[in-house]
Amino acid sequence: MNPSPGHCASPIPLDSNLHSPERHLIELKMEHADLDALIDRLGQETPLDELMMRRLKKRRLGLRDQISRLELALDPKEPA
Repeated sequence: MNPSPGHCASPIPLDSNLHSPERHLIELKMEHADLDALIDRLGQETPLDELMMRRLKKRRLGLRDQISRLELALDPKEPA
């Protein structure tokens, strides 16, 4: 039996927006904010674990770069 012309053979799953670029951007921003808070808290501890701080800051910087690239892809700047 063939589907009727107005019937979609494979409906779009309800969770299709779980992997949208916009959602990914929000998740990256949340992770970046979490890292900011963690770095602030760890910076107040003594003794300070310098290696862990460097790794966290490097991860935070990588997230910032990913966020910037994704924002540019979602909303490219028009030439002036």
